[in-house]
Amino acid sequence: MNLHQFRFVQEAVRRNLNLTEAAKALHTSQPGVSKAIIELEEELGIEIFARHGKRLKRVTEPGQHVLKSIELIMREVSNLKRIGEQYSAEDSGTLSIATTHTQARYVLPEPVAKLRQAYPKVNVSLHQGSPDQVARMLIDEVAEIGIATESLDSYSELVTLPCYEWQHVLVFPVGHPLCLKEHLTLEDIAHEPLITYHPSYTGRTKIDHAFATRKLEPRIALEAIDSDVIKTYVRLGLGIGIAAEMSVRDVVAEGAQSDLVVRPAGLLFGQNVARVAFKRGAYLRNFVYKFAELLSDRLSRDLVARAMLGHVDDYEL
Repeated sequence: MNLHQFRFVQEAVRRNLNLTEAAKALHTSQPGVSKAIIELEEELGIEIFARHGKRLKRVTEPGQHVLKSIELIMREVSNLKRIGEQYSAEDSGTLSIATTHTQARYVLPEPVAKLRQAYPKVNVSLHQGSPDQVARMLIDEVAEIGIATESLDSYSELVTLPCYEWQHVLVFPVGHPLCLKEHLTLEDIAHEPLITYHPSYTGRTKIDHAFATRKLEPRIALEAIDSDVIKTYVRLGLGIGIAAEMSVRDVVAEGAQSDLVVRPAGLLFGQNVARVAFKRGAYLRNFVYKFAELLSDRLSRDLVARAMLGHVDDYEL
């Protein structure tokens, strides 16, 4: 047995048992992938996959155990590579970060710039996606560190730590009647056209839960994954925006010169927690620890290291 066979089995599972897609991802031929998997099964004396003709239909019970062992082996192979890079490359290499648009656009620029100052030989690769895609990129080792608000703590394969708290804000065009009201309620805005995030992004679950708790059905006029899009459509008069507070710093800085008005909405929708995540059992290089520290003064190398060993499951902000 060899690492190529293990990689082929892993990729087949990742591609929903489609060997053609697995072969494309691995830059090889479909017959080659199929042959390698069959040879591994023959050597082990079990079927990893149940088949219908030549098609893979499902992972067998012994195949599930094989997959767990392959995952451990491939994870340690990745760790060996990182250990080699850590001690031979003198703090150079690439830091791959998986994150959402909001984090990449409004939160990460400063810590990325500081990391480049501290480690000028390190390149940074940003991978953007939904929170679930961020989690999958960490699990598949496309990225070493992930940052998002939703979903990350739902994956047992990941170690996650709370990074910082933030709240939503209401964004009005100047002159909107509700701008003059001192204490806004959910009832005040529920019947207004609302412009906010897609359900899987940037704390949207908190927004939906707040309305549902009050038995209100909000008028969602537009959903987006980009905070700048939300502000653009508010400016066009399509409705009231509900956005992340870090995305309106420019509006707040402009003050009375801005064509938008921002009101805090933490009392309406509650607080959100952005989390940082790593693949469980992964070896983290020095600059990965450094980047975590730059993300939040609550995160230290020692805390992250203990989390990776499973000792801070109860750590909260």
